[in-house]
Amino acid sequence: MQQQTHEITELILAAAQKARAETSNEPEPGYTKPVCWPIQCAVGPGLEGAIACESSVGYVNGSKGWLIYRGYDLFDLCAYSTFEEVCYLLLHGRLPRPAELLNLKRELAEYRYLPKTMRLLMSFPVEELNTMAALRLGTLLMRQKQTLRDRDVAKPSIDSAISSDEDSIAMETQPRGSERAAFEFTAAPELNTGTADAAGLPSCYRLIAGVGTIAAAIARLRRGRLPIEPDPELGHAANFLYMITGRRATPVEERVMDVALILHADHGMNASTFASIVVASTLSDIYFSVGAGIAALNGPLHGGANEQVVRTLESIGGPENVPAWFRQAREEKRKIMGFGHRVYKTYDPRARILGPLAKYLAAKSPEIQPLFATAEALEKEVVATLGVEKKIFPNVDFYSGLVYRSLGIDREIFTPVFAVSRVAGWTARVLEYLQNNRIFRPRAVYVGPMNLPYTPLDER
Repeated sequence: MQQQTHEITELILAAAQKARAETSNEPEPGYTKPVCWPIQCAVGPGLEGAIACESSVGYVNGSKGWLIYRGYDLFDLCAYSTFEEVCYLLLHGRLPRPAELLNLKRELAEYRYLPKTMRLLMSFPVEELNTMAALRLGTLLMRQKQTLRDRDVAKPSIDSAISSDEDSIAMETQPRGSERAAFEFTAAPELNTGTADAAGLPSCYRLIAGVGTIAAAIARLRRGRLPIEPDPELGHAANFLYMITGRRATPVEERVMDVALILHADHGMNASTFASIVVASTLSDIYFSVGAGIAALNGPLHGGANEQVVRTLESIGGPENVPAWFRQAREEKRKIMGFGHRVYKTYDPRARILGPLAKYLAAKSPEIQPLFATAEALEKEVVATLGVEKKIFPNVDFYSGLVYRSLGIDREIFTPVFAVSRVAGWTARVLEYLQNNRIFRPRAVYVGPMNLPYTPLDER
């Protein structure tokens, strides 16, 4: 088995070598240096191109296919690291020392155990809920059971917020008060009960551990089965698969799941990360912030494309049908799920890793092999045409669904898996932003009528 996990590493390193051969090493100078506020930038609809903040958590270079976590290349982290190490890296800004990693693993093992939250969750008709709605519900139940935030005495005081930019301050004015607007989630100092305060690193650890437990429980409940308690001897990826399937994953399955979690841990200022930060900027707590990220991820333009990819591959019926299917799709101008990206104008680095992993797993699965063959044929068609014409290439969603399905994960749990990983990035960026917090308050350009005369109700 050790040889097989080594084969996974070799696949990743081969993907890295190919990616690096196709790009140069210069970062974008305008997006990789400190900002001198205020700045001018071109902004499109949906705040496209707007600069919201500085960050040292992660960097995406769409033109070159780079994804960087805290200065480390994604390929290196996938080849040599673990999801637990990456969580520590994102939250602390550096890789952990052995004792620090061991301590983090112990804390995650403790926080995965959620008996009170599970009892509450099971009182709801989880099998009838959208999986992301159930996941968001689960995080709110964690908040209720793990924090004191629903008690008035535990609410943070607005007096503690320096230059918080309350809505009463006109947006045309510069921030007032301290030069550095700093605020951290804090609980009332007199509360010394041992309960988490929805603040700081302990709450981040609780959410990283708990979201995985809740997602696995949702998978079980939707199958009509009872949730399985986590195994303290297993790591994060292995526990997640164990709590879904009821069996211990093989070393290869654990390794692939670990890589998949690393791949999704952070990805710049995407919609769900932005949603989390916006909520945090109002001085709401980190559980609500993560809940906002989950809600944003539920949208089909953000999460869930891998579900549709698998449906598409099934509907095509085999690799021999791909050319005709693709011609018709182009004639009808249909969007082909799993291709193209808002940021990447080259091959998504995450897809470079997931493609070989999907191939490796499909070779050992008669069920997945036909789907992968269809996917491979479709990729060739798209890259040979749309890749040349419009720089449209496979994104992270094209092969991730096949990987998850090979690991025994049901299709409706694909998007919750995304959240199980991305909670690390959400929490890291929230904590970073709060170190120099300013509430988000963009403006809209009013294009409606003006000076309309009021018509009394009886005259309308």
